[in-house]
Amino acid sequence: MEHIVSVLDLFQSRGLTSMLTRKQQELLLFIHERMKESGVPPSFDEMKDALDLASKSGIHRLITALEERGFIRRLPNRARALEVIKLPEAYNPSLQRRGFSPSVIEGSLGKPQPVAAPAAPKPVADNGNSISVPVMGRIAAGVPISAIQNNTHDIVVPADMLGSGEHYALEVKGDSMIDAGIFDGDTVIIRNGSTASPGDIVVALVDDEEATLKRFRRKGASIALEAANPAYETRIFGPDRVKVQGKLVGLIRRYH
Repeated sequence: MEHIVSVLDLFQSRGLTSMLTRKQQELLLFIHERMKESGVPPSFDEMKDALDLASKSGIHRLITALEERGFIRRLPNRARALEVIKLPEAYNPSLQRRGFSPSVIEGSLGKPQPVAAPAAPKPVADNGNSISVPVMGRIAAGVPISAIQNNTHDIVVPADMLGSGEHYALEVKGDSMIDAGIFDGDTVIIRNGSTASPGDIVVALVDDEEATLKRFRRKGASIALEAANPAYETRIFGPDRVKVQGKLVGLIRRYH
């Protein structure tokens, strides 16, 4: 496992792992190394122990995330049957890194990670009234989903929607913020930053693994992530478990 961690540190330093969180990377490389050694995937207990997780449910979640992102495949009708389809970009020098990557995408497992300087928003109209903003995948407005992916495409927004700072956009998945006027399928515009005031709607990274869109509150020394839908409970976390990755500054909705 020490060898795998050193490889991951190298990947992170080169910015080559933006599609996966650190735990996803650790599991992928652990499976890959074990299959190279023995030709057999590790058991769920071995994976749990290698990643120092408390339960196998976390392994199930990581495997599902890797499968959804196309890194592994579960083979039908065979116990413990996993196939590694591809590895992080450092294993394929022909892949090029893609520009803007706020740290909400990567996860850091409690360790500070260098955040690549995002590409400055670029005017797309001669009069400078429009700016292109990268859409960085999906964000959960509901039960947190696995940390989001890298730049999928760009959208053009009015410059006066943004103000100063660096921005990115996220497609909303879920209904926990509907009373704040944020619906499933909306696109939210986020100003990149690590601080928030009580009442701000923020992108929050929980335990360096799960990204969610919630209203930021403080409960004594703890942080509360508050939904805007009575069907969802407010979730309370210790201050070291939540990292603010930006604040909501705008919203785009399409009607079909």
